[in-house]
Amino acid sequence: MNLTSDRSISLGRRTLLAAGAAASLAAPAWAATPAPVAATKAGRVRGYVDTGVSGFRGIPYGASTAGRRFQPPLPAPAWKGVRETTAYGPASPQSKAGEPTSEDCLYLNVWTPGLDRARRPVMVYVHGGAYAHGSGSDPLYDGVRLARRGDVVVVTLNHRLNAFGHLYLAKLGGPAYADSGNVGLMDLVQALTWVRDNIAAFGGDPDCVTLFGQSGGGAKIASLMSMPAAKGLFHRAATMSGQQVTAQGPRGATARARAFMEALKLKPEQVGELATLPYERLVEGLSARDPIAGGLYFGPVQDERSLSRHPFWPDAPAISAGVPMIIGNTRGETRNLIGGSDPSLFALSWDELPARLQPALFVDIDAETVIAEYRRLYPAYSPSDVFFAATTAGRSWRGALIELEARAAQGAPTWAYQLDWGSPIDGGKWGAPHMLDIPLVFGTTAAPNALSGDGVEARHMSELMTDAFIAFARTGDPRTPAVPEWPRYGLERRTTLSFDLAPRPVDDPRGDERRLFAKVPYVQTGTL
Repeated sequence: MNLTSDRSISLGRRTLLAAGAAASLAAPAWAATPAPVAATKAGRVRGYVDTGVSGFRGIPYGASTAGRRFQPPLPAPAWKGVRETTAYGPASPQSKAGEPTSEDCLYLNVWTPGLDRARRPVMVYVHGGAYAHGSGSDPLYDGVRLARRGDVVVVTLNHRLNAFGHLYLAKLGGPAYADSGNVGLMDLVQALTWVRDNIAAFGGDPDCVTLFGQSGGGAKIASLMSMPAAKGLFHRAATMSGQQVTAQGPRGATARARAFMEALKLKPEQVGELATLPYERLVEGLSARDPIAGGLYFGPVQDERSLSRHPFWPDAPAISAGVPMIIGNTRGETRNLIGGSDPSLFALSWDELPARLQPALFVDIDAETVIAEYRRLYPAYSPSDVFFAATTAGRSWRGALIELEARAAQGAPTWAYQLDWGSPIDGGKWGAPHMLDIPLVFGTTAAPNALSGDGVEARHMSELMTDAFIAFARTGDPRTPAVPEWPRYGLERRTTLSFDLAPRPVDDPRGDERRLFAKVPYVQTGTL
């Protein structure tokens, strides 16, 4: 998938962080019961109660990064007394933010059914928005319903993004910036360390931690699976429409750092000024053009320090071979990933299609060949249907398949799903788009910006997906009484669960499309 395109998804009135949506769903129905208090290693925190679930918002898991820009995170300093944690912490600085931002952004949120020693499974969600945007406070990620339904502890979090998390300055600034390319991922390791050390006080089991994330969040999880510092901090992983096959190399990452500095009118020898400029100036530089293609890319760097190999190339990382994993996608990823910002793509003609499709494929394959094959496979498809199906298969789905194949070759326990149920929003034009599985897994179908809507079918789908993720978090196996047949993914049959109103396993779904794009190399966004 094209992780850099997450910023373009809006579907008109349904922006990901619409202020009205956040206000209407983020305010919980706080009960008139005593506010819960939990003890962390840094100090006590006071939260709130929402329909029987204790919530804590804005718990610091790391110290402010202001004054230590581009440096690895430090633990949060201790405090005295009881800290109020009923409001989300600020998000990382970013362009087009829909909420407060700050370099003091290392905060997490916890929802728990009980402050006891029940040792519940812990589900830690990593937000999407590529490596450039987003936060853990979106209404879609409210953990109260998931925590209540599954008797699990849910955690969401903020971490450094874009230049603040992935500006690789080691070749320009020397040892002082040796870790700068991956501090955003190092923040995630710090958050997981906090979970290990503190989650028992919230009724969670530090030895049963599941990472799950959508889009860029899934990519971050894939990257963590190859990072030695993250080993042992999580025990299951589920990625939803997000993968990281390869990372940036130092040459490409340095070229992007130079482009970023040029946008700020700084010369390479002025690299030290980046650490002291007002952070708003750095945000201005995020609009620079990428020296390779498109908008400036930020993401993990194979820096030979925290990341010494590509996440899933040339094979699956051995250090996470024992971690059970779900790898999922939606059938129509690009219908909103690309079509959400370009309505003309829903009214293409056959004459227009080749020129529009070629640059959108992200792999170097002849568009006419692709169109001819799709017309053979799906004669009822319109030109727009072909565009969205081919771009989904060529860029969004392809990386997921590579990871599935690598895990299968390794013999690692892995399950695949494809969300086939379609969104009813706007007359069904979006099909099963990117982000549709978020409200279905969290149970937030009533959120104003949920692509699922909140109808009977949406709630049924949510029960199916929520319960499968809860089962996976609890046992390492996603099968449930409602979804009893879900074999592991293997190279012989490539069995994938079709998530629809009646879920069923399907062998090698869209096999002809898979074979078509397997003819050409896959290049992860950000990799030269």
